[in-house]
Amino acid sequence: MDNNISSHTKKYEKDDIIFLEFEKGDKFYMVQSGSVKITKVIKDVEKLLDIVHAGDFFGEMAILEDTTRSASAIANEPTVLLELKKENFQSVLANNIEMALKLSKMFAKRIFDSKRRLLILQLNEPNLRIYDCLLLLAEIQNIPRDAYNEPQELNATVNDIANWCAIKPMEVQKVLKPMAGKINIKNNTIQVKNLKEFQRQIDVKRKKSYNIQ
Repeated sequence: MDNNISSHTKKYEKDDIIFLEFEKGDKFYMVQSGSVKITKVIKDVEKLLDIVHAGDFFGEMAILEDTTRSASAIANEPTVLLELKKENFQSVLANNIEMALKLSKMFAKRIFDSKRRLLILQLNEPNLRIYDCLLLLAEIQNIPRDAYNEPQELNATVNDIANWCAIKPMEVQKVLKPMAGKINIKNNTIQVKNLKEFQRQIDVKRKKSYNIQ
């Protein structure tokens, strides 16, 4: 990294708070070692949104949008972070092309993920959250909608779905296991016989939510 960029490393112990939701953001971070939990309070319950690992960035949206933090960041284990100040953000992009490309790709994915996850979390019923998460996984794998009525294999685990839906893995199992024949859970993939059926249920729910006749 360019020597003119003001940055420094800082160590955090497990469960140390890095920043809290609604705080003003003047830094963004890269994880050098360890990992960081990104959490958000939804209906008075703290939900795990993501875990950021070594080599990844977080905290940049408050800088880009000049707003408060949309979630909290907490050390998931002993962690070392590279902290970069807001006033040097443009310098980071101008002086380190590799980092700029990585940040650009990450920003695009982060914006999509955050908006899509919000749609999932707005569904109150756990089963609908899980169905919508399966649809999200299909979107990530670029499966066209006209292929939703064909069997598809999604690259995810029960724990992945639980994290996306902000519910416990055992609740995901409780919803999916009785659906044998429609859904087959493997080690690292989930096979779905007919995504179109889930798409229909989600579409009906959202139309009712927005009072669309």
